[in-house]
Amino acid sequence: MELRRVVITGLGALTPIGNTKDEYWEALKSGKSGAAPITYFDTEKFKTKFACELKNFNATDFLDRKEARKMDRFTQYAMVASDEAIADSKLDLDAINKLRVGVIWGAGIGGLETFQDEVLNFSAGDGTPRFNPFFIPKMIADIAPGNISIKHGFMGPNYTTVSACASSANAMIDALNYIRLGHCDVVVTGGSEAAVTIAGMGGFNAMHALSTRNESPETASRPFDATRDGFVLGEGAGAIILEDYEHAKARGAKIYAEVIGGGLSSDAYHMTAPHPEGIGVIAVMKNCLDNAGIKPEDVDHINTHGTSTPLGDVAELKAISEVFGEHAKHININSTKSMTGHLLGAAGAIESIAAILAIEHGVVPPTINHKVVDENIDPELNLTLNKAQKRDVKVAMSNTFGFGGHNACVLFKKLD
Repeated sequence: MELRRVVITGLGALTPIGNTKDEYWEALKSGKSGAAPITYFDTEKFKTKFACELKNFNATDFLDRKEARKMDRFTQYAMVASDEAIADSKLDLDAINKLRVGVIWGAGIGGLETFQDEVLNFSAGDGTPRFNPFFIPKMIADIAPGNISIKHGFMGPNYTTVSACASSANAMIDALNYIRLGHCDVVVTGGSEAAVTIAGMGGFNAMHALSTRNESPETASRPFDATRDGFVLGEGAGAIILEDYEHAKARGAKIYAEVIGGGLSSDAYHMTAPHPEGIGVIAVMKNCLDNAGIKPEDVDHINTHGTSTPLGDVAELKAISEVFGEHAKHININSTKSMTGHLLGAAGAIESIAAILAIEHGVVPPTINHKVVDENIDPELNLTLNKAQKRDVKVAMSNTFGFGGHNACVLFKKLD
């Protein structure tokens, strides 16, 4: 059967460097860091005392106060970002067939703060099991797409993908395939995460995964730099409206770009460490290129997973050199996590939005905070260091990898 073409007609972003898609893009271009001391709880006894929190965000500016109280922050973020994307798409919600509109969302953890608070409250009590009646529905990871569909009446496929930091990229690939195969006309996809909590920070610190540069939070996320010492935890949401090309064309929709392929693989190696030779990462990029039906030399830009960890950054760049050969030196490679931190399950969504906007505007955002060259990294690779670069981006790739060895890769193309 002939696969349908899939395009992007709406974007929504709620990030540590901007609370809308446009704010996010302006901050990306200017190289703004979202890292700062944590305000949500007392960090005196924590190894890491900073994160990339949202700034000036109040859920009740967007949601009814009573409804907002029934939602964990990760769901609140999903609602706000998806509303922006739906409005941006200019879909006529009264005219479309809602049976053919799905919501496929990604979350690596879900309602961590809700779980944490309920358990702490129980522990502080006398042993009587007094729990909030909304405890379970606030916590479960699938509640975000559930609430999006309930608000808008979307009755197509509705679920959450969970693959740690690859979650929202997995969601996007599922959404791509549902439309390609003719099961949906439109899918609201993306991801959200709200793990800047006592449990989240404590847990990642225990793994020695986070940077501990408390003296300089804004420069702590430094992908590809020889002095990198771990990632910076972020939070927020990214939402993307995927739509059948003919459906979008018929209603005169603005089209940002086309989604031309998605690839998946597993490292099958370690719970948290990447394969040192990047075997799974090589496979996922090759799978994505094959799925899109394009050649390596067609790719202009790669938004890497680039978390700022000692092992991960080197393994990913080695894999890029293996897959793209000499052409790797002609690709604008970057890591926007240098600015946003690592949004875990929402990373694939907000980084895809960055790649899509690079196509639209002809600008590749920088990898900031780079000062010291890592001799383990090929110096001929263009890592778009410290300053945005103008580039006619026709094809952009977004890489996302998760604990457990989950690898996902998505390709976007300027519409012919």
